[in-house]
Amino acid sequence: MLGTRIRKLRTERGMTVTELARLAEVSTGLISQVERELSDPSLATIRKIARALDSPLFSLFEEPDMDDVAVVRRDSRMTVQSPGGIAYSRISAGRGRLEVLQGTLSAGAASASEPWSHPSEECVVVTDGKLIVEVAGEEYQLDSGDSCYFDSRRPHRYVNPGSRTAVFIISVTPPGY
Repeated sequence: MLGTRIRKLRTERGMTVTELARLAEVSTGLISQVERELSDPSLATIRKIARALDSPLFSLFEEPDMDDVAVVRRDSRMTVQSPGGIAYSRISAGRGRLEVLQGTLSAGAASASEPWSHPSEECVVVTDGKLIVEVAGEEYQLDSGDSCYFDSRRPHRYVNPGSRTAVFIISVTPPGY
């Protein structure tokens, strides 16, 4: 499904596999394997591909022909997980101008090795544990129940300084990479 969607978006944009690989800064072989469903790329690689396609990350997993009203059941949420300890589960239906995600971040882990940016706005609410939100070099410590809003064009990432998994909800508009 992921590979098929990437191929569809790539061809709609008139891009070759080589062009997409160059823009995403990955090998053409990797793009080819992903498009043929022979490889499961990492979250970092999916972000690079989404950015190269100028498409929100979760749109790569989007189901076609969705209704105006959508119910997303807990046990059928789309989830993307990285070996680094971060997982995102899409709470919203995945279309439109707002994306809502539930994140879990392992103790001592970070959402990305380096802060990154995308053209959106975000609001994060911690529902369990502790979270540090790094935005443009500043750190904001959040406890359960706290929230933080920021312009996602500023380099940012999430860090879990606690001794247990942090759980949080993120609203992103428009959906980002």
